[in-house]
Amino acid sequence: MTDKPVLQPSPAHPITVDANPARVVVSVAGRVVADTRNALTLREASYPPVQYIPLADVDRSLLERTDTTSYCPFKGDASYYSIPAGGARSVDAIWSYEAPHAAVAEIKDHVAFYPDRVDSITEQPAD
Repeated sequence: MTDKPVLQPSPAHPITVDANPARVVVSVAGRVVADTRNALTLREASYPPVQYIPLADVDRSLLERTDTTSYCPFKGDASYYSIPAGGARSVDAIWSYEAPHAAVAEIKDHVAFYPDRVDSITEQPAD
């Protein structure tokens, strides 16, 4: 069995996690799947920013856990959820790091959505 590498953010591969002051709403098939004012914005290297939403602000009745997993050496093991209401497009639409590496510990108990597997991820300015 090989050990999975664990890498730390660095100037060559920076990762930051910041509170997002906006309201973030995720919709699929006319349904609000997530609605939060407590999202975290993760910025990693040159990738687009990703909104991590507290699982407590997600309508879990719309989700179905899958057997899909992946590994990121910076963040850890990811597990996935589908959104059946979205059909085939929304298979494995959500990922979560349930035990993230220490460098990104803030994203524990949060989920993120693939933008192309949901109808919208909108940010509304804070009041």
